[in-house]
Amino acid sequence: MRAIMVAIAAFAFMTNAPAQSAAPQAEPLARQTTSFDLIVHLPLAQTAPLFGPEGERAWAGSHWNPEFIYPKPPSDQQGAVFSIHHGPYTATWVCTLFDLDARHFQYVYFLPGLMVTTIDVRFKALNPDTTAVNVIYTRTAIAPEGNPHVAAMSEGDRSAGAEWQHAIDEYIARIGPTPKP
Repeated sequence: MRAIMVAIAAFAFMTNAPAQSAAPQAEPLARQTTSFDLIVHLPLAQTAPLFGPEGERAWAGSHWNPEFIYPKPPSDQQGAVFSIHHGPYTATWVCTLFDLDARHFQYVYFLPGLMVTTIDVRFKALNPDTTAVNVIYTRTAIAPEGNPHVAAMSEGDRSAGAEWQHAIDEYIARIGPTPKP
C-alpha cells in the first residue's frame, strides 16, 4: 500500500510541476531599427532620383552595383527587382514604393535564410535648393543564424549617415552648382 501511495504522490507532483523542456529554448530572433538624416544641397527634383537603385550609382561607389531582374532595361520604379552582392551573400531587393509625388521610397531586401531588411526613405524640401532626407533601416533575423548579421549591419547603419553625406557632398561638388531657372 505504501508503494501505491508513493506512486500517487509522485504522479501528482509530476503533473502539477512546471513543464521542463528537454530541448533548449529557441534563440529569440533579432530585430533592430536605425535611422539617419541627410541634407542634400540640391532641389527635391534632383535629390529624390539619387535614391533610386540606378540613381544611387552616381554617388554610392563601386560596391553599389544592382543587377536588375526587372525591368529591363533598368529603371528606377516601383516594382523593380534587382540583386546586390553583400560579401558572400546575394540579396534580392524589391522596390516596394517609388512615389515621387509623396516624396517616399521604400525597399525590402532578403538575405536567404538570414534576414529581411526594409529601407524607408522620405524627402522634404527645406528650400528651393536644399532637401532633407530621412532613411530608416529595419532589420529582422529570420533564423538564429541571422542574429549576428542584424547586429553587425545595424551597427554599420549607425555610421552610414555620415558616409552617405560625404559621398553625396562629393558627388555634388563634381557636378557643380545647380543651374538656376
